[in-house]
Amino acid sequence: MRVTIDGAGRLVVPKALRDALGLTAGTALEVRVRNGRLEMEPAPAPMRLVRRGGGPVATTDEPLPLIDADDVRAVTESLRR
Repeated sequence: MRVTIDGAGRLVVPKALRDALGLTAGTALEVRVRNGRLEMEPAPAPMRLVRRGGGPVATTDEPLPLIDADDVRAVTESLRR
């Protein structure tokens, strides 16, 4: 898929790619150069540990997307390959 950088330096990610990757308006991305290529990926949500129920729990101030059993199964299967 070919895209063009506009005069302000912006790059439009085509809708088909945004949909496939689950990217929505306002998604923070990490951008880096690796081996002469531009790489982008969703930025990790900042996490912190809080005490809850007698033990530490990882939490974030921003809402995270909901996942279901199919999401967990897909990730588990991808890690087994």
